[in-house]
Amino acid sequence: MAEHQKFVALNPKLYEYLVAHGHNADPLRAELVAETAKLGMISGMQIATEQGTFMGVLAAAIGARSAVEVGTFTGYSALCVARALPVDGKLLCCDVNEQWTSVARRYWERAGVANKITLKLGPAADTLKALPPSHTFDFAFIDADKTNYANYYEEILKRTRPNGLILFDNVLWGGSIVDDSRQDADTQALRKLNDAIAHDTRVEAVMIGIADGLTILRKKQ
Repeated sequence: MAEHQKFVALNPKLYEYLVAHGHNADPLRAELVAETAKLGMISGMQIATEQGTFMGVLAAAIGARSAVEVGTFTGYSALCVARALPVDGKLLCCDVNEQWTSVARRYWERAGVANKITLKLGPAADTLKALPPSHTFDFAFIDADKTNYANYYEEILKRTRPNGLILFDNVLWGGSIVDDSRQDADTQALRKLNDAIAHDTRVEAVMIGIADGLTILRKKQ
């Protein structure tokens, strides 16, 4: 442990300041957040506004042209990533819920990015395995069923170009990742994946405390 722990614990006021001082105030994104909130508690699956902006910045910074997302929900993260892709960029979205993704489709159309996005409804592992070996990605975001995170990782990593990025959401799991009393399947799967990534020599990885925890991996040459 470092002598000086270099982190700031956020309270609501400080968090509001953080969000207000990034480029997170987009009317269409705000409208999507509001509509998703009407779904009730399940709306918590939507990523935070600053995380969406951050992901868009990363995708644009590496010049991503081909991206994949596992777990689309109502389309907020896909909207952020698709906007960061060039005009001829392509984003493959994998999900199993037609109701939630129907919301996503409407907002993609309104944002003018629907032509960049291909939505595949069905088990993501099957969708990924069906891709031709020549299909590669520059950028990936994994935010779906935790027990399959490791499977999605392997399928996507072998299709990620050198120096491409893979992002995992919910890696701190609301703090439960270090709570020994939590032994459910999802929590155990996340712990196993986090431990594996920390020792995976195929990638360079960093875990950051944005939203519910985000791990960023760069595939090595």
